Amino acid sequence: MILIHKENDEVYYPDENIVRVDVATLEELKKLALLNERQRVRLCAHKSPVEKLHEMFIVHTAECYVRPHKHIDKAESMAILEGEVDLVLFHDDGEVKQVLQMGALETGKLFYYRMSEPIYHTLLIRTPFLVFHEATEGPFLREKTVFPEWAPEENTDEQKLYIDRVDSLIKTFK
Repeated sequence: MILIHKENDEVYYPDENIVRVDVATLEELKKLALLNERQRVRLCAHKSPVEKLHEMFIVHTAECYVRPHKHIDKAESMAILEGEVDLVLFHDDGEVKQVLQMGALETGKLFYYRMSEPIYHTLLIRTPFLVFHEATEGPFLREKTVFPEWAPEENTDEQKLYIDRVDSLIKTFK
């Protein structure tokens, strides 16, 4: 495993100039995600939040809630390494716009997307783990991520009801 330092329970940064990721690294990230209250973890390939290019290896468990959000003034791409997920895209009013069924290469599903405009989106994880590589523009500025009023915050009673409602709505898109 590469030399890393822990920013918090969810974020790790490299201490080395050449970042190497192998299967053992991804397995370690999966263990860390299970220990995390939000059931997610990321290994950044960039050394700090202020860099211009952010590349991350991210693990989410099936229990992970990704609140719908959009990014202002930045593109984002995602390549699935392990698992399956529905990427749900929304209109600004919260109505479902499109569903992209994604999976690792061997699933035969879409395994990569790039989003160049600010569209509300969420992930509905369909396997015990979702492991993916994400790239976006830096620097990371929290105020450039917008969360809509129509999507509940994490760790609320409404979260489960919301996920169930979206899950039933997207069946018409498949």
